[in-house]
Amino acid sequence: MAVVGALGVVFGDIATSPLYALQDCLAGPHGVAPRPSNVFGAISLIVWSLFVVVTVKYLAVLMRADNKGEGGIMALLALLPRASRERAPGKLGVTTILVIGGAALLFGDGIITPAISVLSAVEGLEVVAPRLEVVVVPVTIAILIGLFAVQRRGSGGLGNWFGPIMILWLTTAMILGVIHIADRPEIVTALSPHHAVLFFRDEGFHAFRVLGGVVLSVTGAEALYADMGHFGRRPIQLGWLFVVLPALVLNYLGQGALILGNPELAKQPFYALVPSGSWGYPFVVLGTVATIIASQALITGVFSLVRQSIQLGYFPRLRIEHTAMESAGQIYVPFMNWFLGISCVLLVLFFERSNKLAAAYGLAVSGTMTITSIAFFRVARSHFEWSTAKAAAVVGAFLVFDVAFLGANMLKIFDGGYVPLLVGSAFLIVMVVWARGRSFLGAYFRARSEPTEAFLRSLPAQLHARTRGIGVVMTASPESIPPVLLRIVGRFRTLQETVLLTTVVTEETPYVYGERATVNAIGAGLHRVVIRFGFMETPQIHPTLAAIAAGIDPRAKPEDLTYVLGLERFLGGRGGQMGATAEKLFSFLSRNAYNPTDYYGVPAGQVVELGARIDL
Repeated sequence: MAVVGALGVVFGDIATSPLYALQDCLAGPHGVAPRPSNVFGAISLIVWSLFVVVTVKYLAVLMRADNKGEGGIMALLALLPRASRERAPGKLGVTTILVIGGAALLFGDGIITPAISVLSAVEGLEVVAPRLEVVVVPVTIAILIGLFAVQRRGSGGLGNWFGPIMILWLTTAMILGVIHIADRPEIVTALSPHHAVLFFRDEGFHAFRVLGGVVLSVTGAEALYADMGHFGRRPIQLGWLFVVLPALVLNYLGQGALILGNPELAKQPFYALVPSGSWGYPFVVLGTVATIIASQALITGVFSLVRQSIQLGYFPRLRIEHTAMESAGQIYVPFMNWFLGISCVLLVLFFERSNKLAAAYGLAVSGTMTITSIAFFRVARSHFEWSTAKAAAVVGAFLVFDVAFLGANMLKIFDGGYVPLLVGSAFLIVMVVWARGRSFLGAYFRARSEPTEAFLRSLPAQLHARTRGIGVVMTASPESIPPVLLRIVGRFRTLQETVLLTTVVTEETPYVYGERATVNAIGAGLHRVVIRFGFMETPQIHPTLAAIAAGIDPRAKPEDLTYVLGLERFLGGRGGQMGATAEKLFSFLSRNAYNPTDYYGVPAGQVVELGARIDL
């Protein structure tokens, strides 16, 4: 069953690539004429890309670089030593910035994939009934709006249907391919890599440009790695080798066989495989449903990526809602959902055709693939302890494909490739500024904290009274006294009888099992509390702290806890460590980030916020 589930969730993007990949190679703005030699060459490139990039790079090698079973570019970053990720306060490592850039590009990919997938499927109506061309864009937009509107409800119920539907889609695609291969069996020789070599020899630079279309055939490879934690390595490998890969290869060969005899059909080769007449409608419906599943998987992946980035400190806090009590992985991020949804609709309205939108596609994918290879080199050296020669040989082989794909897609910048580049750049700036700002902020508070022993010695002289109740003071450091508590004691000369100095720690593992919290009494009614969460979890601290309070005082009730949070207002100035512009952006992000009260699941009626003006 795990294999069936993986087929429905993990492979949606790559399984629907036959709708537009070969079309872009032979009929796109950067494509070549659909002559027989070019057809053989393009299909040979697609087949060997599927084998080298997906089978070898991702399934055989990268999936070994998992963080307690979780994969993806952010999990890869978590495997690196902390010292290499942040060399000093505010100074991020080169690999860290690269990985953040790769994650930012995936946000751009999240905008384009639903748009091009659904649009290319609905365009099948033009093949079945040319008079329906005018409804393609409106129908696509309606489907996209509906898709993003239902995200709040969660995808758990639909997920039970995803696997069987994708199996039906892949089986259909394979059968259609086999039928046309039988008409032109010579297309099978396209499996030989010598056709790719001849293609480059004959077409030269034009063949290089076609790589921008070839990469569309492997656009779901990153999802295989990122979703490893949901199903495990083995089900994904089995699903790919025995179901998805054979179906895709046979379908691409079938498209090639059809184009050999009918070059004009290169404009829409997938739906040209479908029998003419009313038979075409069910195939359009099936293709549309398959692309909706592919889009759903990518949207879910973006939500997970956002949560990982927030937990690791590389993205501003956003509101995250859980859509299923029985599954921590099913989440909904309202801001990202509607950002993706509105962006998808605008892309469809602007480009109108999938072959035009394909020019915007691929750059984000190839960029992320290249960055993933570079990051894996660092992981191979530090985590797996490979020799430099071994790591360079393996990663160098991957980069031959990655850099070639990236270079070809760079030629598409003015044809639409600027879309993921602009989106990725915006997210990169936000993520880097946020990471550096939080780093400087941590150093700021550490410099203004007081050693615990010194605070406890001076406490009796500072206090005029101790009040009943339990105070929870949030602190970034589990070792010293935070400035917010120093201000309370120094200004108000009072303190509650029991104080829980609480630090929330995000571990470099996906989930925390076993003991989540540790409690140590440090004297004068103060207790150190450290609560640990994995980077795939959403921190909810109130239940844990209520249980700790009851352990200290059996009479304590959850509503007796009073949370004291620092409310910082950042002043962007020329003298700051980040520079005036970056500090103003960080200040804006901090003001608009999700409130810590809600983010940590703290009851709003039990919160006291103490403000402070800070100039980094």
